[in-house]
Amino acid sequence: MKLRDFIKHDAARVSIVALTVSGAIAGSAPAFAQEAASPPAQQEPASGEIFVTARKSAESILETPIAVSALTGEDIRARGIVSVQDIAAYTPGMKVVNNGAGRNDRSFQQIIIRGFTPPNAVAQTASVFIDGVPVSSATAINNITNPERVEVLKGPQAAYFGRQTFAGAVNVVSKAPSDHWTGTVDAMIGTRNSYDVMGEVSGPLVDDLLGIRATVRKYAKDGSYENAGVPGQTLGDQKTRTGTLALTFTPASNLTVKGFGMITYNDDGPSAQGLIGAYQATDDNGRVIVQDQSNCSFNVTNSSGVTRTNRYICGTAPKLVNSPSANTTNDAFIKNFLANPKGRLISPEDGVQGYGLRSRFYHLHASVDWEVADGVTLSSLTGMNKERNSELADLDNYYSVGQANIFGSAGSRSYFDFPFLVERRQSDWSQEFRARYDTDRFKGTVGVSYLDARYQNANGGGNNALGISTFSAVFGQSRNQTLGAFFGLSYDLTNKLTISVDGRYQIDKLYAYAPPGGLTVTTDAFAPAGFYAEGQTLAHKNYRNFIPRGIVQYQFDPDTMFYASYAKGINPAGFNTQFLTGMPSVQQTAAASGLAIEVDPEKLDNYEIGLKGRLLGKSVRYTLAAYRAIWKNQINSADVVFFDAQTNTPQVITALRNAGKVIMTGFEAEVFADVTDNLSITASGAINASSIRSLTAPSSTALTGITDFRGNENPLTSKYSAAVSVSYSHPIPVADGAKAFIRGDLSYKSGVYSDASNVLKSPDLTLVNMRTGIETGKVNVEVFVNNVFNTHAYTSVALGTLFTNDFRYTGTNTAAIVGLPDLRTAGLRIRYSY
Repeated sequence: MKLRDFIKHDAARVSIVALTVSGAIAGSAPAFAQEAASPPAQQEPASGEIFVTARKSAESILETPIAVSALTGEDIRARGIVSVQDIAAYTPGMKVVNNGAGRNDRSFQQIIIRGFTPPNAVAQTASVFIDGVPVSSATAINNITNPERVEVLKGPQAAYFGRQTFAGAVNVVSKAPSDHWTGTVDAMIGTRNSYDVMGEVSGPLVDDLLGIRATVRKYAKDGSYENAGVPGQTLGDQKTRTGTLALTFTPASNLTVKGFGMITYNDDGPSAQGLIGAYQATDDNGRVIVQDQSNCSFNVTNSSGVTRTNRYICGTAPKLVNSPSANTTNDAFIKNFLANPKGRLISPEDGVQGYGLRSRFYHLHASVDWEVADGVTLSSLTGMNKERNSELADLDNYYSVGQANIFGSAGSRSYFDFPFLVERRQSDWSQEFRARYDTDRFKGTVGVSYLDARYQNANGGGNNALGISTFSAVFGQSRNQTLGAFFGLSYDLTNKLTISVDGRYQIDKLYAYAPPGGLTVTTDAFAPAGFYAEGQTLAHKNYRNFIPRGIVQYQFDPDTMFYASYAKGINPAGFNTQFLTGMPSVQQTAAASGLAIEVDPEKLDNYEIGLKGRLLGKSVRYTLAAYRAIWKNQINSADVVFFDAQTNTPQVITALRNAGKVIMTGFEAEVFADVTDNLSITASGAINASSIRSLTAPSSTALTGITDFRGNENPLTSKYSAAVSVSYSHPIPVADGAKAFIRGDLSYKSGVYSDASNVLKSPDLTLVNMRTGIETGKVNVEVFVNNVFNTHAYTSVALGTLFTNDFRYTGTNTAAIVGLPDLRTAGLRIRYSY
């Protein structure tokens, strides 16, 4: 019975629905779909319900006592989703930020769940998984290729998912091979030379024994913005090639072996970003190349007692004036720099070939599930990841050849410019063994896991001669070995009341090693002075923690479930060793700024209640959750910028530190309603509030003079988020079962602050997408328009620095860097399945 029929017969219950929907901030509930994913055989899923693996076992999303949002493969296709950013747009309380360190591109990706902003892309507060296997970094999963579903788990998830799931986890669930041969070709073509072609084949190689599923995909688009400095060049170009292969081997009815592999290549052009200057910059002829857009100023007294006035931008970030503009010409100077192997982490032939990004990601995992007895299953999960990124950006973020390069040396350009190369390599492998025991009233899981992850980065560039080793540095490798033992126990005290307890005992071993060629530590500020050979340990420390969670779950009736939980979170960081490679002036500045090598783990106490259920004959499904979290020992990134007279260049020291305490509170809601057989509406929304109680933020203090940030919000995260989707279909006589459809998707994210001072904020971002077409079962044709109203609202805003040839403005933050959204895009998509 649909919602329309109930309206006629049950006004009282309809009023309950009205209250529920009004309490759910408008949004698109990605938690429901048309097909269950591997449900237990004894259960029959309700219409529109899906199953998730939030506790490493298939459970109905409406019976899982955890805040989970999920988008199925069908949802992803219907919304035209191609990236993790698109996933976040339709998930309440989730945001993805690519803006940091003066660049806004796919080399830098922060996944923020419930407002828990990580300090940088390496020290995550939420991690990504593929089929439960940890992935080396959040940037590895930039694109989504026809998965079974994507699960977003909110709140600490250490027991079942392990390290760096402090605020939550994103689990991409791949499709298993089908039991009969099927195939799909999906092609899209759109404005700005955009296209997306995907092919898939799936079926049994040997009936009831060996199945295969393979996909290939190529995606590309030109950027939405013309580079004012380089005629004919657009900013924001992206190209992606992805291939996946899944195998399923079932030698016996109680034994299943699965394998999955993925290769992803990204080749992007210069990123879509803009510069808002707080000071004016001119060339040598007096022509304005960066306009002063400041509207406020701060009188700041430094540690030496000297007071200076800092101008900046307060309130909502204004429109761009001179930007976007960048000196991103791939001339002989840049080609020679990129062809030089000195100071490179990635070989020139594998690295970026001009301004932009080249990244490569490789993933493999294998799982074994063996039901050794009735209700007893042993499982193994083995995975590995490798990722390399090479990115060249114009760090000054404007185009000009009219400023003399007054600090240039032999081999440098005659005019001022600041190209900057950033490279990194990450790899990891993991192993998990677990045993599960299921009865009617008791469910138990025990297991052990091991993760060995390595990370190394390099950077260099600037206005001087490029390619000289002193201007390009490969830093030492860091490593973390994590050993965990975990359990999950659930017992039905009555047919309505269930108690669940889970936890993980975790040992994190962190290492930092000397870089290639060795390292001479010149002072005793952080480590004993002397020479450290390549690979020699600079720092090492073990952290031991027990991370518990308790859940009380009450089933009021078959359609209504309530839960309450407490969870502890622990988030280990790493070491600060980058400044050990610096000259004495660098180390002395780092020490004077209060930086240290060791960073203690973050800690979290998370309290949560939730309500899930169905209404009106199961035509309405909903999930509600409210939480309060106390975030202690918060890790933040501290950037110390100063001008080094010995090298005539600005120096930036970036390090992590335990900087404060934050209180997090929030409310999340998702609703899915089948109004009629042809009309469905989904809505979701979240309020994720943060209140800083104590914080040390040197970058913000140097700019504003503010030292007390109490009551301010976390930066880079939206306090309010919402989405709404409306889909209508109608049968047509073109073919049996054919229908015409039209749908609209709206997503909203409130503006984000650039930093903890809360003086600069991005505007609210609202995007509307429309699609219409015909579905015949085998052939689907649709026409779409994304960003219908062509909004230019920034996706993010971050503190930045205005670079000029005399570096007069590099002592503190003197500009803002904003991320630019894709503008209106129209296209045609055709899908053929057999």
